[in-house]
Parts: sequence; C-alpha cells; structure tokens
Amino acid sequence: MSGLGEGSERVPNGSGQVIEAMIEIPVYKMDGTASGSVSLDETLLGGEVRPALLKQAYVTMHANRRQGNSANRDRGLKEGSTRKLYRQKGTGNARMGQVRTNVRRGGGVAFAKTPKSWRQAMPTKMRRLANRNALLSKCLDGEIKVVDGLDFKAPKTSEFAKLLGALSIDRKCLFAAEQDDANAILSARNIKSVSICQVGQINAFDLLNHRYLLISKASLESYLAELKPTKKEAA
Repeated sequence: MSGLGEGSERVPNGSGQVIEAMIEIPVYKMDGTASGSVSLDETLLGGEVRPALLKQAYVTMHANRRQGNSANRDRGLKEGSTRKLYRQKGTGNARMGQVRTNVRRGGGVAFAKTPKSWRQAMPTKMRRLANRNALLSKCLDGEIKVVDGLDFKAPKTSEFAKLLGALSIDRKCLFAAEQDDANAILSARNIKSVSICQVGQINAFDLLNHRYLLISKASLESYLAELKPTKKEAA
C-alpha cells in the first residue's frame, strides 16, 4: 500500500497545489498484450488508503467467520453419580468426591470451553469504505489485473493457467467473476492459488488475503458505476 499506482501522476495547478490525477489501470488481452486502460477516480474509493480502517475491517471480518462452537464437557455434562465415592475419613485413601470430578480418569474437563460468539460489529459506512479502500490499495500497488473480456469457449483449467502466466500472476489471486462467466469459473476452480467470488461480493478481507485481483473490464466498469453517488446523494 504505497505511493501512486501505475499510470497515475501528480499534476501541479496554478496556485502551486498538487492535484491527484486519475489512476490509469492497464487493460490486457488474454494473451497478455496491452489493450488500453481504464481511468479510475480515487475519490470513489476513498481518496487515500487508510491502514487503520483496513486492519479494523480485516479483524472484524475474520472474527465474524469464526464458528465459535468448540466445547468440552465439564463435570456437570459427564455421566455418573454425584454420590461421594467413600467416606471422608478412616479408609486410608485420599479424600475423594464424585466420580465425575476432573482429577479422575474419564471425568469432566476443568475450565471447559463453551460455545461462544466472536462476532464484532462494524458500522455499514465504515465497512463499505474499507471494501473500496482495499480496492484502491490494489490499484495503487499495481496488483489489479484487468482483462478485456474472458472468452472461454469451454471449461479448461490449462487455458486459465495460461492466462495467469501471461498476466504474470505468480501469487494468490482473487478472481471476481460475473454469473455469465460460467466457463471461466469452471476453468479457475481447480487452481489451488485462485479463489473465486462474485463481483458484487468483493470485500476487504478477500482482497487483503490475495496478492492479485483478476477482473474483466466490463465487470470493473459496472462495479465502479455503482459506487458513483446519485444526484440526490451528491446534493
């Protein structure tokens, strides 16, 4: 999460202030050759990267994915009588209570775990800003790969692996797909380093867990169009 992205510039205006230009994200064909670029307005994605917000969103989403159902059986959940095994004194043995105590074999667990909810709350506006901010971080670091159409005539894993090689994707990759990209989804699902999500489900947790984001040009443009404020919101 550093500096300016590929194709972005700092343009000074007449008063000497520095204005951020639009980020230019390169667009590639499926063979890896350049096919143009997509202009992206930083303000749609938060304007600047906020590391503290991204960390808070990551921790919250990670906690909310925990099942929290680990549990042990304490002495109250074990089978057996609550009767004292033998009298307190006069037997020569160490004093002993019920058979279900945790010091005996087969007894309950001391300080047993119980089901717990790890869920954390996060305001909706903060969560949405974090999702956009994570995408901005990918743009600035040049870790978003935009393809001008994902034309897979049939599901074929080798073709998708060839696409990853042509785009120099050598680490974990998040593939944001549309429902219409059925052949592309089927081609990508058997590759261990590739995770698949719907374009509308792009979130900060998945983006930060993967080095690259692979998305088609049309899908990216439709995603950015939904982020633009309406006339009512702008007013």
